[in-house]
Amino acid sequence: MSPIDTIENLSTGIITVSEDLNIIALNSASEAMLSSSKARLTNTPFVALLKQPDRVLPQIRATIESQTAVTQRSVSLQHNGNDPIQVDMTITPARPDNPKGGVIIELHPVDRIIRISRGQNLLKTTETTQQIIRGLAHEVKNPLGGIRGAAQLLARELDKPEQLEYTEIIIREADRLRALVDRLLGSNKALEKKALNIHEVLEHVRRLVEAEASRDIEIERDYDPSLPEIMGDRAQLIQAILNIALNAVQACKADSHCHIVLRTRVLRQFTIGAVRHRLVCKIDIEDKGPGIDENMLALIFLPMVTGRAEGTGLGLSISQSIVNRHGGLLECQSQPGQTIFTLYLPLELDNE
Repeated sequence: MSPIDTIENLSTGIITVSEDLNIIALNSASEAMLSSSKARLTNTPFVALLKQPDRVLPQIRATIESQTAVTQRSVSLQHNGNDPIQVDMTITPARPDNPKGGVIIELHPVDRIIRISRGQNLLKTTETTQQIIRGLAHEVKNPLGGIRGAAQLLARELDKPEQLEYTEIIIREADRLRALVDRLLGSNKALEKKALNIHEVLEHVRRLVEAEASRDIEIERDYDPSLPEIMGDRAQLIQAILNIALNAVQACKADSHCHIVLRTRVLRQFTIGAVRHRLVCKIDIEDKGPGIDENMLALIFLPMVTGRAEGTGLGLSISQSIVNRHGGLLECQSQPGQTIFTLYLPLELDNE
């Protein structure tokens, strides 16, 4: 394996900066951190990435002059209007035989570690919740079957219509509870994974939302055309994304313009749970509604938790389960005026 291949496989961001402080080269991890491509970043001034240039530029110049490595903590980077990231930055002088001199900058994202930890906790919580639900379902469905059967037997012994009405209520309510438990468990059907274009899935969801919405909505599409096909179950992914998109419509105030954004990106060297993937499909579903209450945000993926009086609290739980079964993760960020649900789906190596 060549040194270039080794650098490409690192989860640490590596950026080579020339003596005149222009970006010469960078690896895939840097592209993922900055949400931009090598083509856009190469030969651009490194200072353009810095939110506080006065903190970092003296350190780079000192490294070039003294040929001694330094570390700068909590540096904020941003490119092309993307969300800023916090990194610890190690600045090392380039090799003496490098014709352009300069430095090699290692980026250690602080918020990435926090995000990985949050993702692992979310996956563990989802797994624990599913185990509890499966145990609860077993304890509920068995007596429900007995209650329903007893009501059917009792109905055969009754002659009066008003008495039969009571047994019909028992049977009907037992069936309703069984259906609720089945919805809590989610689909037991094995995934039918096939190569699919995620943009075709999103377009199908967009048409469904526009057809079901009883109000005027605007759905903006911001798709990455470089996104390869993914391996997934089309029907289940449609269900997962549709649940979130319909929630976004319902979150918009009835007397305001409903604006939803569907966005896709490719992430490189991205970690989901404890597994690092070379390529990941990122799907954002963004709305401009009032946002989710901070106390509710940590609970929204649990079943039967909802902020709406008419809601069942199952849609997001089902979506999370479907995404998890695809080896991915569903997260949410919210503040007043903006809520973003993000699906991370690993791309199979055969489709890179």
